[in-house]
Amino acid sequence: MVGIVHFSNFFRYVEAAETAFYRSLGLSITNMGVGWPRVHAEFDYKRPLRFEDTVQVTLTVVERRPRSIVYAAKVGKVEDGAVTECARGKVAIACVKEDPVTRQLTSTPIPAAVAALIEAAPEADIEDWMR
Repeated sequence: MVGIVHFSNFFRYVEAAETAFYRSLGLSITNMGVGWPRVHAEFDYKRPLRFEDTVQVTLTVVERRPRSIVYAAKVGKVEDGAVTECARGKVAIACVKEDPVTRQLTSTPIPAAVAALIEAAPEADIEDWMR
């Protein structure tokens, strides 16, 4: 009602950035043969975003394990060429396969072709992100 972006939208912004990340690698999140449910998500909010603000999302891979990936994300408002940080958080995703009969999800290794394209950011970049 007051024109402030609802907190849940920050997770949607990160998901859109994740989709763009996979596209930049020549992949589509929908046809890798695996699913990527979120197993942990957190955000700390510093400043509000408002309706019609221009938003920038920075996504960093901080961990790539055999069966999961952890992203760090910063969400900022772009104004006059500068970015003001509004929130930062982390999202952990698991790589899963679905049993076609039971529809049960089971942890599975990240496909080799996908894993070969994704690596964690250098430690210095992660430390810079933490500041």
